[in-house]
Amino acid sequence: MIYTVTLNPSVDYIVELDDFQIGGLNRTKNETKFPGGKGINVSRVLKQNGVTSKAIGFNGGFTGKYIDDYLNKEEIETDFIKVKEDSRINIKLKTGQETEINAGGPKITDEDFQLLKRKIEQLTSLDILVLAGSVPGSLPETTYEDLVKTCRGNGAEFVVDAEGELLKKVLSYRPFLIKPNHHELGELFGTTITSCEEVIPFGKKLVQLGAKNVIVSLAGDGAVFINERMSFIATVPKGEVKNSVGAGDSMVAGFLARYQQTADFKEAFRYSVAAGSATAFSMGLCTKEQIKTLLSQVNLRDF
Repeated sequence: MIYTVTLNPSVDYIVELDDFQIGGLNRTKNETKFPGGKGINVSRVLKQNGVTSKAIGFNGGFTGKYIDDYLNKEEIETDFIKVKEDSRINIKLKTGQETEINAGGPKITDEDFQLLKRKIEQLTSLDILVLAGSVPGSLPETTYEDLVKTCRGNGAEFVVDAEGELLKKVLSYRPFLIKPNHHELGELFGTTITSCEEVIPFGKKLVQLGAKNVIVSLAGDGAVFINERMSFIATVPKGEVKNSVGAGDSMVAGFLARYQQTADFKEAFRYSVAAGSATAFSMGLCTKEQIKTLLSQVNLRDF
């Protein structure tokens, strides 16, 4: 079973207007809402690809109930720790340019965190834990380390989609997969990366530091896959980018879904790239059908 962890999920409220005037009455043209958070996105894309997962983390209040109800309607199982305060609402205001207003989220107590750790302690070597996104300010900076140590104890594999110190501190615990983009990779090593070729030495360094599999995305300029036995550079499909939110999460989900089905790293990477592009070319998260239409445009070469 795949378990996705979202420590600070949200209800994302998308509001589209022809024009926006500060201090005046503004009426929406279109609006929608759905559960947000990187781990939740991974679960939703996994479901689109026929792979079962369970979404865990923290939520609370009427917004937490909305998150549970929405995912359950999509036949995604949830097991969130219930906190006292409401889960946050994030506003995405679209008026030509997009403006985001992200709330801070509820306070998570040490008791709440210990409950989550106990859930993760029940995982086995047959399970995969996906840790994605930032850590709320009410949790310790060592949160990811504490959770991956638990995985090391019970044999569960784990995936980390995070940046900076969060990523650096878990490398020695041998994550099954990490997926920084080229900006995050550059920040990690104090440099600027602009091409797939420039990724290669730093991607190999991440493997040396402990990552079992590394995917580095470069938006429209391609993607790179590296592990101890193989490495590939991928071209990405061409299309109109409508949405960058969730593209990285879709790459993680696409890789895990295809690897579970084929146990083939090369095929999983190809599918991952198509999944990320399918989301980027859509207004929402990708579907299996959209991924399949783009697969033939993903070309891989060894290096």
